[in-house]
Amino acid sequence: MDDLRERVRERYAAAARAAGESGGGCCGGAPTEPVGEGFGAALYDPTESGALPAAAVAASLGCGNPTAVAELHPGETVLDLGSGGGIDVILSARRVGPEGKVYGLDMTDEMLDLARRNVAEAGVGNVELLRGHIEDVPLPAATVDVVISNCVINLSTDKAAVFAEMFRILRPGGRVGVSDVVAEDRLSPADRAERGDYAGCIAGALSVTEYEQGLRAAGFEDVSITFTHEVADGLHGAVVRATRPS
Repeated sequence: MDDLRERVRERYAAAARAAGESGGGCCGGAPTEPVGEGFGAALYDPTESGALPAAAVAASLGCGNPTAVAELHPGETVLDLGSGGGIDVILSARRVGPEGKVYGLDMTDEMLDLARRNVAEAGVGNVELLRGHIEDVPLPAATVDVVISNCVINLSTDKAAVFAEMFRILRPGGRVGVSDVVAEDRLSPADRAERGDYAGCIAGALSVTEYEQGLRAAGFEDVSITFTHEVADGLHGAVVRATRPS
């Protein structure tokens, strides 16, 4: 499991360096290749992405737009799991406004360095970037109103721990608004591995039933998973929503 985590870290460190040099990188391709179909900044409204630092857009590796999925409101506190180059942190900070707060969590020093530069360039002051793992969030319990994430949970080797941390970190009544890669139930783990590697956001994807059961086991209710677009045969970018009971 540690080997898989290190492969993921190395891949996204390289993607951060490439984005910082106005290159690219993605879940769907090698770290220095153009963003693959179904991933990246093209999934954002151009009126949003056009007002962001270029390096934040170049480092966009996700499979959706979680800031739209979560329907953020002024004054809310948000945690972005696997915040990468900062695109969703910046968009969230603007949506919640100066009365709100956004935490961005990432395990990759290169991504955090890139995100700090992008946040500074964007001029948002209500952001705090944290180094750590999404299976062990360095924040107290009941700290945030909304957890977002963009194509990162599938990269974890301990998704039950991620779901438990999401539940712990949310205030009662808090919600999850996540974009992730999710497999159709017909695909076995071996089928998923045939379609792409773990660090490429494919082999580690949960099926719909596995995702739903994992969230409910952690204590969530109102769980829903909606496919948005196909990224490989039987694997889809998806909107994942859930609520911590009040």
